[in-house]
Amino acid sequence: MLVEKKVNTWFEHFHAHPEVSLKEFKTTEKLVEILTSLGVAHHTFEDVTGVVAEIGNGENVIAVRADIDALWQEVDGKLQANHSCGHDANIAMVLGALAYLQDEPLDGRIRFIFQPAEEQGNGAVKMVERGAVDGVTQLYGVHLRPIEEIPYGKVIPAIHHGAAVFLEGEIRGVDAHGARPHQGKNAIDPLVAIHQFVKTIYYSPYEAYSVKVTKMQAGGESVNIIPGSATFSLDVRAQTNAVLDDLMVKIKEGIELLGKLHGVTIETKWNDYTPAAEVSEEAANIAKLGILEAVGEESYAPAVTTSGSDDFHFYTIHKPELKATMIGIGADLQPGLHHPKMTFNRQALDIGARVLAATLKKAVASCK
Repeated sequence: MLVEKKVNTWFEHFHAHPEVSLKEFKTTEKLVEILTSLGVAHHTFEDVTGVVAEIGNGENVIAVRADIDALWQEVDGKLQANHSCGHDANIAMVLGALAYLQDEPLDGRIRFIFQPAEEQGNGAVKMVERGAVDGVTQLYGVHLRPIEEIPYGKVIPAIHHGAAVFLEGEIRGVDAHGARPHQGKNAIDPLVAIHQFVKTIYYSPYEAYSVKVTKMQAGGESVNIIPGSATFSLDVRAQTNAVLDDLMVKIKEGIELLGKLHGVTIETKWNDYTPAAEVSEEAANIAKLGILEAVGEESYAPAVTTSGSDDFHFYTIHKPELKATMIGIGADLQPGLHHPKMTFNRQALDIGARVLAATLKKAVASCK
């Protein structure tokens, strides 16, 4: 079977069998089945989903990562696992690159990391903790891109993702009768103050950042009770890790002061931190050469900056010596990533597989 046909067959299987983060049991089993049929050495883990495979020989090791989990979302009125972020495509493209390369002479080893739980933001860390990038000098990722970033037929050597984190908060005051507000501590007052406060945080207009209140809940069915408790959440984003770190400090300090001002307790917790991309110029240049070789200069496009995030960048946070980049594949993807009815041009799958194969071969050769 031609590799292109295999890639589409693999995509169709994973697309039809989505599984959410850390529950990718059948996905892992299928990957093991495919790797076994290809005669590729691989191993799984006792305590977490995912697979790591390797081809080639020698001391030098470079790696490529595919995320394997799906989202849990409503599709046509039904809550279900759904591959609306394109991880099924990422799996197929990385398997395709492996198939293109497995009979090629290699100047070292190429490791294929099929990683769980990207959507939870902790899958990359689990792979780091289990040695998936031990000895690796260069790391590559791949992802389909929305049509507003690049169209079908274009490929970029790097995606400059932003950093993101969510804050969950709980306000604890005292309930009171609507006729006696002085006897309570109205949780709505600090709730509104937090909404206004985050709008007063400013950085240089040359820095991309945002802070939004995305949830506010207070009160019940009785309109004559002043609520003493409330919950809220913030979505916090920045294009650089330094700005996000500073934002987190300012937000935490501001909320603590508002709690004191209103005489209430405000408990907060940061969740799902995802770092911004730390793109290696060397890795991006190798990816560019891979793009030019696989699909020609007319298909090459420069790197893009996006406000989205990806836990791929935890690899470089935990292993700063890693030279890493994520390749972006134009696929006329629309209406957008995470849309329950996301669609794309499936001919992009083989383009991605061939670009990855060319890039990985050049990368392992560059380590000599």
